[in-house]
Amino acid sequence: MTAPGPQARIAVLERELQWALLKIQVLEERLRQQRIRMLGPRSETLSDLQLELLAEEEPGVTGEEVEAESLREPIAATQPREGKSPRRTHLGRQRLPENLPRVEQVLACASKQCTRCGAETAVLGYDESEQLDVEPARYFVRVIKREKRTCRKCEDSTVMAAPLPDRIVEKGLASDRVVIQTVVAKYSDHLPLYRQAVILARETGIDIGRATLDGWVMRVGELLQPVVAAMRQDLLRGSYIQADETIVPVQMHDGRGADHQAYLWQYGRPGGETVFDFQLGRGREGPRKFLGTWEGTLQTDGYQAYDGLGGPKLVHVGCWSHYLDYGIIQSECGFGAQADAGLASSEAHSR
Repeated sequence: MTAPGPQARIAVLERELQWALLKIQVLEERLRQQRIRMLGPRSETLSDLQLELLAEEEPGVTGEEVEAESLREPIAATQPREGKSPRRTHLGRQRLPENLPRVEQVLACASKQCTRCGAETAVLGYDESEQLDVEPARYFVRVIKREKRTCRKCEDSTVMAAPLPDRIVEKGLASDRVVIQTVVAKYSDHLPLYRQAVILARETGIDIGRATLDGWVMRVGELLQPVVAAMRQDLLRGSYIQADETIVPVQMHDGRGADHQAYLWQYGRPGGETVFDFQLGRGREGPRKFLGTWEGTLQTDGYQAYDGLGGPKLVHVGCWSHYLDYGIIQSECGFGAQADAGLASSEAHSR
Protein backbone atom coordinates (compact mmCIF):
# COMPACT_ATOMS: atom_id res chain seq x y z
CA MET A 1 0.00 0.00 0.00
CA THR A 2 1.50 3.29 -1.12
CA ALA A 3 1.66 6.30 1.22
CA PRO A 4 -0.60 9.26 0.31
CA GLY A 5 1.06 11.97 -1.69
CA PRO A 6 1.86 15.46 -0.36
CA GLN A 7 -1.21 17.02 -1.96
CA ALA A 8 -3.55 14.48 -0.42
CA ARG A 9 -1.90 14.95 2.96
CA ILE A 10 -2.29 18.72 2.66
CA ALA A 11 -5.97 18.32 1.80
CA VAL A 12 -6.53 16.16 4.91
CA LEU A 13 -4.74 18.65 7.13
CA GLU A 14 -6.77 21.53 5.69
CA ARG A 15 -10.03 19.71 6.44
CA GLU A 16 -8.86 18.97 9.98
CA LEU A 17 -7.88 22.61 10.45
CA GLN A 18 -11.26 23.80 9.17
CA TRP A 19 -13.04 21.42 11.52
CA ALA A 20 -10.89 22.61 14.44
CA LEU A 21 -11.70 26.26 13.65
CA LEU A 22 -15.43 25.52 13.54
CA LYS A 23 -15.17 23.64 16.83
CA ILE A 24 -13.37 26.61 18.42
CA GLN A 25 -16.08 28.94 17.14
CA VAL A 26 -18.82 26.76 18.65
CA LEU A 27 -16.98 26.52 21.98
CA GLU A 28 -16.43 30.28 22.07
CA GLU A 29 -20.14 30.87 21.41
CA ARG A 30 -21.07 28.41 24.17
CA LEU A 31 -18.75 30.24 26.55
CA ARG A 32 -20.27 33.57 25.56
CA GLN A 33 -23.82 32.31 26.15
CA GLN A 34 -22.77 30.88 29.52
CA ARG A 35 -21.32 34.24 30.57
CA ILE A 36 -24.46 36.04 29.40
CA ARG A 37 -26.60 33.68 31.50
CA MET A 38 -24.30 34.38 34.46
CA LEU A 39 -24.37 38.18 34.10
CA GLY A 40 -27.98 38.57 32.96
CA PRO A 41 -29.73 39.77 29.77
CA ARG A 42 -28.22 43.25 30.04
CA SER A 43 -24.85 41.78 29.06
CA GLU A 44 -25.98 40.67 25.58
CA THR A 45 -24.53 43.80 23.96
CA LEU A 46 -21.09 43.42 25.58
CA SER A 47 -18.08 42.34 23.57
CA ASP A 48 -16.26 39.09 24.32
CA LEU A 49 -13.48 40.99 26.09
CA GLN A 50 -15.96 42.85 28.30
CA LEU A 51 -17.75 39.61 29.16
CA GLU A 52 -14.45 37.97 30.05
CA LEU A 53 -13.47 40.89 32.27
CA LEU A 54 -16.76 40.95 34.19
CA ALA A 55 -17.24 37.18 34.46
CA GLU A 56 -13.67 36.12 35.24
CA GLU A 57 -12.06 39.15 36.90
CA GLU A 58 -15.12 40.59 38.71
CA PRO A 59 -17.09 37.64 40.13
CA GLY A 60 -19.13 39.90 42.43
CA VAL A 61 -20.30 42.26 39.71
CA THR A 62 -23.84 43.63 40.12
CA GLY A 63 -26.58 44.11 37.55
CA GLU A 64 -26.13 47.89 37.73
CA GLU A 65 -22.43 47.54 36.94
CA VAL A 66 -23.21 45.28 33.98
CA GLU A 67 -25.68 47.84 32.65
CA ALA A 68 -23.14 50.65 33.07
CA GLU A 69 -20.52 48.59 31.23
CA SER A 70 -22.95 47.91 28.37
CA LEU A 71 -23.19 51.66 27.74
CA ARG A 72 -19.44 51.96 27.24
CA GLU A 73 -17.68 51.63 23.91
CA PRO A 74 -16.73 47.99 23.16
CA ILE A 75 -13.15 47.01 23.91
CA ALA A 76 -11.39 46.46 20.61
CA ALA A 77 -9.14 43.43 20.31
CA THR A 78 -5.77 44.41 18.88
CA GLN A 79 -3.56 41.90 17.12
CA PRO A 80 0.22 42.51 17.34
CA ARG A 81 2.31 42.27 14.18
CA GLU A 82 4.18 39.08 13.54
CA GLY A 83 7.52 39.07 15.34
CA LYS A 84 6.71 42.18 17.37
CA SER A 85 5.38 42.55 20.89
CA PRO A 86 2.08 44.40 21.33
CA ARG A 87 2.49 48.11 21.91
CA ARG A 88 0.04 50.38 23.61
CA THR A 89 -1.20 53.25 21.48
CA HIS A 90 -0.64 56.67 23.04
CA LEU A 91 -2.96 59.37 21.80
CA GLY A 92 -1.23 62.17 23.69
CA ARG A 93 -2.40 64.10 26.69
CA GLN A 94 -6.11 64.77 26.68
CA ARG A 95 -7.16 68.39 26.47
CA LEU A 96 -9.43 69.50 29.28
CA PRO A 97 -12.82 70.85 28.08
CA GLU A 98 -12.91 74.55 27.30
CA ASN A 99 -16.33 75.00 28.90
CA LEU A 100 -14.96 74.25 32.37
CA PRO A 101 -14.11 77.41 34.34
CA ARG A 102 -10.46 78.17 34.89
CA VAL A 103 -9.06 79.14 38.31
CA GLU A 104 -5.50 80.43 38.11
CA GLN A 105 -2.86 79.71 40.72
CA VAL A 106 0.39 81.66 40.34
CA LEU A 107 3.54 80.05 41.73
CA ALA A 108 6.07 82.79 42.44
CA CYS A 109 9.81 82.23 42.31
CA ALA A 110 11.50 81.69 45.64
CA SER A 111 13.84 84.61 45.03
CA LYS A 112 13.23 87.82 43.08
CA GLN A 113 16.86 88.95 43.16
CA CYS A 114 19.46 88.39 40.45
CA THR A 115 22.05 85.88 41.56
CA ARG A 116 24.83 87.94 39.91
CA CYS A 117 24.19 91.59 40.68
CA GLY A 118 21.41 91.41 43.25
CA ALA A 119 18.97 93.59 41.26
CA GLU A 120 15.25 92.76 41.20
CA THR A 121 14.34 90.46 38.33
CA ALA A 122 11.42 91.08 35.94
CA VAL A 123 8.62 88.65 35.06
CA LEU A 124 9.03 87.33 31.50
CA GLY A 125 5.92 85.15 31.44
CA TYR A 126 4.56 81.88 32.77
CA ASP A 127 4.84 78.19 32.00
CA GLU A 128 1.24 76.94 32.14
CA SER A 129 -0.12 73.48 32.87
CA GLU A 130 -3.68 72.39 33.63
CA GLN A 131 -5.12 69.98 36.18
CA LEU A 132 -8.68 68.82 36.63
CA ASP A 133 -9.77 69.88 40.12
CA VAL A 134 -12.96 69.69 42.16
CA GLU A 135 -14.63 71.54 44.99
CA PRO A 136 -16.19 69.05 47.41
CA ALA A 137 -19.95 69.34 47.88
CA ARG A 138 -20.79 71.73 50.69
CA TYR A 139 -24.07 71.27 52.50
CA PHE A 140 -25.63 74.29 54.16
CA VAL A 141 -28.93 75.35 55.67
CA ARG A 142 -30.92 77.77 53.57
CA VAL A 143 -32.94 80.08 55.82
CA ILE A 144 -36.13 81.26 54.07
CA LYS A 145 -37.27 84.62 55.42
CA ARG A 146 -40.66 85.68 54.08
CA GLU A 147 -41.02 89.42 54.11
CA LYS A 148 -44.12 90.74 55.89
CA ARG A 149 -45.48 94.24 55.31
CA THR A 150 -48.23 96.41 56.71
CA CYS A 151 -49.32 100.03 56.50
CA ARG A 152 -48.44 102.03 59.62
CA LYS A 153 -50.84 104.85 58.69
CA CYS A 154 -54.00 102.74 58.40
CA GLU A 155 -55.39 101.34 61.62
CA ASP A 156 -57.16 98.42 59.90
CA SER A 157 -54.30 97.56 57.57
CA THR A 158 -53.80 93.87 56.85
CA VAL A 159 -50.47 92.07 56.92
CA MET A 160 -49.07 91.01 53.58
CA ALA A 161 -46.50 88.22 53.26
CA ALA A 162 -44.48 86.99 50.31
CA PRO A 163 -45.79 83.66 49.01
CA LEU A 164 -43.66 80.55 49.30
CA PRO A 165 -42.43 79.09 45.99
CA ASP A 166 -43.67 75.68 44.92
CA ARG A 167 -41.51 72.78 46.05
CA ILE A 168 -41.11 69.16 45.02
CA VAL A 169 -41.78 67.94 48.56
CA GLU A 170 -44.03 70.39 50.38
CA LYS A 171 -42.94 71.05 53.98
CA GLY A 172 -40.00 68.70 53.44
CA LEU A 173 -36.70 68.99 55.22
CA ALA A 174 -34.60 69.07 52.03
CA SER A 175 -34.54 71.62 49.23
CA ASP A 176 -35.36 70.83 45.61
CA ARG A 177 -31.63 70.65 44.81
CA VAL A 178 -31.06 67.90 47.36
CA VAL A 179 -34.07 65.95 46.08
CA ILE A 180 -32.94 66.25 42.46
CA GLN A 181 -29.39 65.27 43.38
CA THR A 182 -30.76 62.16 45.10
CA VAL A 183 -32.67 61.11 41.97
CA VAL A 184 -29.71 61.79 39.65
CA ALA A 185 -27.33 59.84 41.91
CA LYS A 186 -29.73 56.87 42.00
CA TYR A 187 -30.53 56.57 38.30
CA SER A 188 -27.52 58.14 36.55
CA ASP A 189 -24.73 57.13 38.95
CA HIS A 190 -26.38 53.87 40.17
CA LEU A 191 -25.94 54.92 43.81
CA PRO A 192 -28.50 53.08 45.98
CA LEU A 193 -30.55 55.05 48.48
CA TYR A 194 -29.06 53.28 51.49
CA ARG A 195 -25.59 54.45 50.45
CA GLN A 196 -26.87 57.98 49.93
CA ALA A 197 -28.34 57.90 53.43
CA VAL A 198 -24.91 56.99 54.81
CA ILE A 199 -23.27 59.80 52.82
CA LEU A 200 -25.78 62.37 54.06
CA ALA A 201 -25.24 61.25 57.65
CA ARG A 202 -21.47 61.52 57.23
CA GLU A 203 -21.47 64.90 55.50
CA THR A 204 -24.29 66.66 57.40
CA GLY A 205 -24.77 64.74 60.64
CA ILE A 206 -28.47 64.30 59.77
CA ASP A 207 -29.97 60.82 59.81
CA ILE A 208 -32.40 60.67 56.86
CA GLY A 209 -33.93 57.22 56.49
CA ARG A 210 -34.28 55.31 53.25
CA ALA A 211 -38.07 55.56 53.49
CA THR A 212 -37.79 59.36 53.33
CA LEU A 213 -35.41 59.19 50.37
CA ASP A 214 -37.74 56.74 48.67
CA GLY A 215 -40.59 59.20 49.19
CA TRP A 216 -38.57 61.88 47.41
CA VAL A 217 -37.98 59.58 44.45
CA MET A 218 -41.65 58.61 44.27
CA ARG A 219 -42.69 62.27 44.35
CA VAL A 220 -40.36 63.12 41.47
CA GLY A 221 -41.81 60.17 39.57
CA GLU A 222 -45.33 61.52 40.09
CA LEU A 223 -44.35 64.95 38.80
CA LEU A 224 -42.74 63.39 35.71
CA GLN A 225 -45.85 61.42 34.70
CA PRO A 226 -47.11 64.14 32.30
CA VAL A 227 -43.68 64.17 30.63
CA VAL A 228 -43.75 60.37 30.26
CA ALA A 229 -47.28 60.53 28.83
CA ALA A 230 -46.16 63.09 26.25
CA MET A 231 -43.17 60.90 25.32
CA ARG A 232 -45.51 57.92 24.89
CA GLN A 233 -47.84 59.88 22.63
CA ASP A 234 -44.89 61.07 20.54
CA LEU A 235 -43.71 57.46 20.23
CA LEU A 236 -47.13 56.19 19.19
CA ARG A 237 -47.43 58.89 16.51
CA GLY A 238 -44.57 57.17 14.68
CA SER A 239 -44.76 54.07 12.50
CA TYR A 240 -41.95 51.97 14.03
CA ILE A 241 -41.34 50.78 17.62
CA GLN A 242 -38.80 48.43 19.16
CA ALA A 243 -39.95 46.65 22.34
CA ASP A 244 -38.23 44.47 24.91
CA GLU A 245 -38.54 43.57 28.58
CA THR A 246 -36.08 42.95 31.40
CA ILE A 247 -36.43 41.69 34.95
CA VAL A 248 -36.14 43.97 37.96
CA PRO A 249 -36.33 42.81 41.62
CA VAL A 250 -38.97 44.55 43.71
CA GLN A 251 -39.53 44.46 47.47
CA MET A 252 -43.14 43.51 48.15
CA HIS A 253 -45.10 43.64 51.38
CA ASP A 254 -48.00 41.39 50.43
CA GLY A 255 -46.38 38.02 51.05
CA ARG A 256 -44.65 37.61 47.68
CA GLY A 257 -41.20 38.00 49.19
CA ALA A 258 -38.58 40.68 49.40
CA ASP A 259 -37.31 40.13 45.85
CA HIS A 260 -40.38 39.69 43.69
CA GLN A 261 -39.46 39.49 40.00
CA ALA A 262 -41.11 42.37 38.18
CA TYR A 263 -40.44 43.69 34.67
CA LEU A 264 -39.49 46.90 32.93
CA TRP A 265 -40.91 47.03 29.42
CA GLN A 266 -38.94 49.25 27.06
CA TYR A 267 -40.47 50.90 24.01
CA GLY A 268 -38.44 53.10 21.68
CA ARG A 269 -37.10 53.80 18.26
CA PRO A 270 -33.56 54.61 17.08
CA GLY A 271 -32.84 58.31 17.54
CA GLY A 272 -36.22 58.94 19.19
CA GLU A 273 -38.01 58.56 22.49
CA THR A 274 -37.49 55.62 24.83
CA VAL A 275 -40.22 54.93 27.39
CA PHE A 276 -40.02 52.42 30.24
CA ASP A 277 -43.25 50.89 31.56
CA PHE A 278 -43.14 49.07 34.90
CA GLN A 279 -45.27 45.96 35.32
CA LEU A 280 -45.35 43.37 38.11
CA GLY A 281 -45.72 40.55 35.60
CA ARG A 282 -44.59 39.48 32.15
CA GLY A 283 -48.06 38.98 30.76
CA ARG A 284 -49.58 40.46 27.64
CA GLU A 285 -51.61 43.03 29.58
CA GLY A 286 -48.67 45.42 29.91
CA PRO A 287 -47.80 45.86 26.21
CA ARG A 288 -51.47 45.67 25.22
CA LYS A 289 -52.28 48.62 27.49
CA PHE A 290 -49.26 50.61 26.34
CA LEU A 291 -49.75 50.12 22.60
CA GLY A 292 -53.55 50.22 22.58
CA THR A 293 -54.80 50.19 19.00
CA TRP A 294 -51.50 51.42 17.56
CA GLU A 295 -50.86 50.31 13.98
CA GLY A 296 -47.30 50.27 12.72
CA THR A 297 -44.22 48.05 12.64
CA LEU A 298 -43.39 46.44 16.00
CA GLN A 299 -40.00 44.75 16.29
CA THR A 300 -39.43 42.35 19.21
CA ASP A 301 -37.81 39.06 20.07
CA GLY A 302 -39.70 35.79 19.92
CA TYR A 303 -41.60 36.19 23.20
CA GLN A 304 -45.23 35.21 22.62
CA ALA A 305 -46.67 38.05 24.71
CA TYR A 306 -46.07 40.38 21.77
CA ASP A 307 -48.35 38.38 19.48
CA GLY A 308 -51.80 39.79 18.70
CA LEU A 309 -51.15 43.33 19.96
CA GLY A 310 -52.22 46.68 18.54
CA GLY A 311 -54.66 47.29 15.73
CA PRO A 312 -55.43 45.01 12.79
CA LYS A 313 -52.81 46.68 10.55
CA LEU A 314 -49.92 46.19 12.98
CA VAL A 315 -46.92 44.43 11.42
CA HIS A 316 -44.92 42.28 13.86
CA VAL A 317 -41.30 41.69 12.80
CA GLY A 318 -38.57 39.72 14.53
CA CYS A 319 -35.07 40.46 15.74
CA TRP A 320 -32.19 39.42 13.48
CA SER A 321 -29.66 38.89 16.29
CA HIS A 322 -32.06 36.68 18.26
CA TYR A 323 -32.73 34.65 15.14
CA LEU A 324 -28.99 34.10 14.66
CA ASP A 325 -28.62 33.05 18.31
CA TYR A 326 -31.53 30.65 17.84
CA GLY A 327 -29.82 29.18 14.77
CA ILE A 328 -26.59 28.64 16.70
CA ILE A 329 -28.43 26.95 19.55
CA GLN A 330 -30.27 24.73 17.08
CA SER A 331 -26.94 23.75 15.52
CA GLU A 332 -25.47 22.88 18.92
CA CYS A 333 -28.52 20.76 19.78
CA GLY A 334 -28.17 18.63 16.68
CA PHE A 335 -30.55 20.41 14.33
CA GLY A 336 -27.78 21.68 12.08
CA ALA A 337 -29.53 21.05 8.76
CA GLN A 338 -32.72 22.83 9.80
CA ALA A 339 -30.75 25.75 11.29
CA ASP A 340 -28.52 26.09 8.23
CA ALA A 341 -31.55 26.03 5.95
CA GLY A 342 -33.26 28.70 8.07
CA LEU A 343 -30.19 30.92 8.04
CA ALA A 344 -29.78 30.50 4.28
CA SER A 345 -33.44 31.37 3.72
CA SER A 346 -33.14 34.49 5.90
CA GLU A 347 -30.00 35.58 4.08
CA ALA A 348 -31.74 35.19 0.74
CA HIS A 349 -34.70 37.30 1.93
CA SER A 350 -32.35 39.98 3.28
CA ARG A 351 -30.82 40.34 -0.15
